[in-house]
Amino acid sequence: MYKLLLCWRYLRTRYIALASIISVMLGVATMIVVNSVMEGFTAEMQKRIHGIVSDVVFEARSLDGMPDAQWHEHRIRQVVGEEIEGMSSTVVVPAMLSFQHGGNWLTRQVQLIGIDETTQSLVSDFSKYLQHPENRRTMSFQLREGGYDVQDYQSDGEAPPRTQMTEAGWAHRRRMTRLKNFQERMNPASTEKPKPPEALSPSADPFAAHPLTGPEEDKARFDPENEQHTGAVLGIAMISFRTPEGEDKFLALPGDDVKLTFPTAGQPPKVVSDNFTIVDFYESKMSEYDASFVFVPIRKLQELRGMIDPTTGVAMVNAIQIKLKPGADGNLVRDKLRAAFPPELYGVYTWRDKQGPLLAAVNMEITILNVLLFLIIAVAGFGILAIFFMIVVEKTRDIGILKSLGASSRSVMGIFLGYGFSLGAVGAGVGLALGLLMVRYINEFAALIGRITGRPVFDPSIYYFYKIPTVVLPGTVMWIVAGALLIAVAASILPARRAARLHPVEALRYE
Repeated sequence: MYKLLLCWRYLRTRYIALASIISVMLGVATMIVVNSVMEGFTAEMQKRIHGIVSDVVFEARSLDGMPDAQWHEHRIRQVVGEEIEGMSSTVVVPAMLSFQHGGNWLTRQVQLIGIDETTQSLVSDFSKYLQHPENRRTMSFQLREGGYDVQDYQSDGEAPPRTQMTEAGWAHRRRMTRLKNFQERMNPASTEKPKPPEALSPSADPFAAHPLTGPEEDKARFDPENEQHTGAVLGIAMISFRTPEGEDKFLALPGDDVKLTFPTAGQPPKVVSDNFTIVDFYESKMSEYDASFVFVPIRKLQELRGMIDPTTGVAMVNAIQIKLKPGADGNLVRDKLRAAFPPELYGVYTWRDKQGPLLAAVNMEITILNVLLFLIIAVAGFGILAIFFMIVVEKTRDIGILKSLGASSRSVMGIFLGYGFSLGAVGAGVGLALGLLMVRYINEFAALIGRITGRPVFDPSIYYFYKIPTVVLPGTVMWIVAGALLIAVAASILPARRAARLHPVEALRYE
């Protein structure tokens, strides 16, 4: 009991130990906050990655794809059918996207992905990131009459309203078509190409005696005010930009038309273009995806690329997305499929394999940050070491008296080890409470610092998040607190051993 009383007395009266307590407290709080924020960003990143990439991807190594997707799906089920919950075929090809804004043509390099809207949502979270509530329930490549989200539904109401989305849909398409027709009527010269003089005579017109038929006639009769081209879902970042205030500005809206240009299948590949109508936006909050992905119906893309056998009607695909049952081992499924199919023709990857370098880089950053931040607690440990040596020298007479009254060397050593544990416990406890409090109100703290400094701590225009994501892992918190206690106790071992070795006669000789 007297050992606890001495520890409590030293803890209350030795204010020099307050520096060590503060060091431990700051170190623990900082590590909890940093780990929670990093885990939050990592969890959000993995959620977004997994949202578009299914559990396992079976893909052809050739850009031309693999023939007969149904045969491949049947063969995959023969190998790992008991682990599969669903499958969906896709066609992926690099492409160029062009659209008009303010009379100027804007071009983007994109990744064009053909999907089956009836099965894609079964293997990924694709539909969850669309901007129309009906598309989130049942995906469709048909333009909606209206009802697109005016508020970013993923922001929990914290984002500024997207006022331009109010008229998105058929209302916007009709308005823009009427405006274009009006401009053409008012200034027809700006929309007609100059013709040579001989082309003005009826006899020189090759189409005068031959009316349009077939596809040309259908194209001429296309009414953009009441009809749409093949639907396309665009990544929201390629068609919009975010202001420093966090407001989204759109260069095009659902209802506008875009032109996609991409290579055909076969050798040598040719270039083909076609018009598409924007029917929705895809917003995963991953800039790599939102700024490059364009989704179109897989059948239309297969037709345009020449991936359908005209005699059998069998189509080619580039990849098959595989959704596994809960609890299934993706690595085991991957290895079985790799053994069943020739590796020179097919590649099989889990979603983690597809983003391996990115995930490895994030994990390395977390490890390095933890090592650097743990040095803060190590500094506190050296402070405890120095303070304890000072206490041993100062309390030499007290130690001699305790030993002369019968206290053993182990008891004296226990006093200083208990004191070191007390310093670590108090510092780690206060740091734990402070760290969890900061994590709970981190966005409020960030806003306060931004108001004080005049510069935002967290810029939503960079991260496309409206608030800092955090995830508190109990296991991580436990090892941070345990590490702080271990350093505090380890720093008190040497002074405790010196105090325990003091002989009572030597300690009291000069008293």
